[in-house]
Amino acid sequence: MIGIDIGGTSIKGLAVDENGVILGQSRIATNASQGKDHIIEKMGVTIRTLLEQHPDAEAIGIGTAGRVNTSTGQVVYATENLPGWQGFNIKEWVKSEFRLPVAVDNDANTALLGEQWQGAGEDLSDIVMLTLGTGVGGANMIGGELVRGAHWNGGEWGHVVLIPDGHPCNCGLQGCIEQYLSGTALVRLASVATGHAYPSGQEVLADLQRGNPEIIEVIERYVFHLALVLHNLHIGINPEAIVLGGGLIDAKELWWDGMMAQLKDMNTPEIDIRPALLGNQAGAIGAAKLACSLLPDSWIK
Repeated sequence: MIGIDIGGTSIKGLAVDENGVILGQSRIATNASQGKDHIIEKMGVTIRTLLEQHPDAEAIGIGTAGRVNTSTGQVVYATENLPGWQGFNIKEWVKSEFRLPVAVDNDANTALLGEQWQGAGEDLSDIVMLTLGTGVGGANMIGGELVRGAHWNGGEWGHVVLIPDGHPCNCGLQGCIEQYLSGTALVRLASVATGHAYPSGQEVLADLQRGNPEIIEVIERYVFHLALVLHNLHIGINPEAIVLGGGLIDAKELWWDGMMAQLKDMNTPEIDIRPALLGNQAGAIGAAKLACSLLPDSWIK
């Protein structure tokens, strides 16, 4: 199977066998600001590279940012993080180019599929996933099935309002979770608090390790908001576990204990929070699993 994960800064692809073993991989940088045609070109190069290495691949799965109609393969909604992406039918394009069965889904959904198959949720069937990266993604699984919603936006936790009348979001609302818990938001909050323009979250976390009191306060507020969101997800859906993924998990030793302490203070009963295990390969691994569902004798249960 071929699994593809489309992001604003890169496209990652994997060839995966029936046991989830990675047989080959390809990654290519992208610049989403160059528009749809640029992303399509890079996606095609990634798929072609993997198929040349593994010509026996039987299907292609794709995870992408945006709201996806999984029946048709069309992106029914996308923010300007991927300009021109809204309305594009990925399934039709890939199928016409490569003449293989194609499945397409939201990238948070494919990340959750990956973690359930080979990662932190391997033993579970009821899972919520929250990804803390450039934005905030989310996905829900109940009874081993993804819950996408009637209009394909089930699990869009990043665009649930956390702070009424808060910071403007690129979805058109104000105060969305994404504006307080994404890596981008953390950089903004730290820059405002200190008057110093941080280039990335790594520099913010470095200042946290140095004991910068202003950054300590920013992280404490960040952790409180994260714990509040996790509490609400647990009470609202009551999954077996919530899996946290995204780039900020790489530095979890700096804030994880504080998050758990906040959850304890909220008296959140029986909550199980697990860090994602597959890193930035989760989406492509899950996309490969998605591809398998297209085959008549699927080897994945």
